[in-house]
Amino acid sequence: MSTLEIKDLHVSIETEQGEKEILKGVTLTINTGETHAIMGPNGSGKSTLASTIAGHPRYTVTSGSITLDGEDVLEMSVDERAKAGLFLAMQYPVEVPGVTMTNFLRTAKTAIDGEAPKLRTWTKDVKEAMSKLKIDADFAGRNVNEGFSGGEKKRVEILQLELFKPKFAVLDETDSGLDVDALKIVSEGVNRAQDENNMGTLLITHYTRILRYIKPDFVHVFVDGRVAEQGGPELADRLEEEGYDRYLNVKA
Repeated sequence: MSTLEIKDLHVSIETEQGEKEILKGVTLTINTGETHAIMGPNGSGKSTLASTIAGHPRYTVTSGSITLDGEDVLEMSVDERAKAGLFLAMQYPVEVPGVTMTNFLRTAKTAIDGEAPKLRTWTKDVKEAMSKLKIDADFAGRNVNEGFSGGEKKRVEILQLELFKPKFAVLDETDSGLDVDALKIVSEGVNRAQDENNMGTLLITHYTRILRYIKPDFVHVFVDGRVAEQGGPELADRLEEEGYDRYLNVKA
């Protein structure tokens, strides 16, 4: 079992008005095999947490820690975090002109594992994963995300997830912009990765609809950069009925 541990994490960004604190003491522990849903209103710090775990340079950790099996994640470069077993599915996947999907996937897999995958096995794995995610085979020769629809970009994120086999996946609003069919396909891919690799998942979302397909073990409510409440799957059901007003009213 591997453990991703976040302790009393404070994170700031630089704005035109000066430094602004976004995360104000977040503590969270995730083990492999567990699914943690992070929910909350806009601006509550959910995506900041995802970007900080991945190592985005815009975010400055002012205090606290993130460790993976006792190793200091904050001391790792972005590529070292990936090699250690961390994966981020981005809310807004970027286009990479001039780099084909085939080259990107194999190069990334080689960098993560430290050796190139065997070509025959790798080609078979890629084709199977693309088929399960209903990604057209022609996409293998296209540039990464270039000209892809929003749903296609999200499915390509999950394609990477299935092929790279991380210890922990951070899914930053992967459900945003997906119709119901695409949501089911993406969720099935996440569930496969969890089942096959005993992956731990940190699922960031505004809405409960993805939780109908990816069942959380724990739910954490983010408000104003803090964990306002946490519980089991029943907490997500309550949020669907009541929304976030009671947390925001308490804050006011």
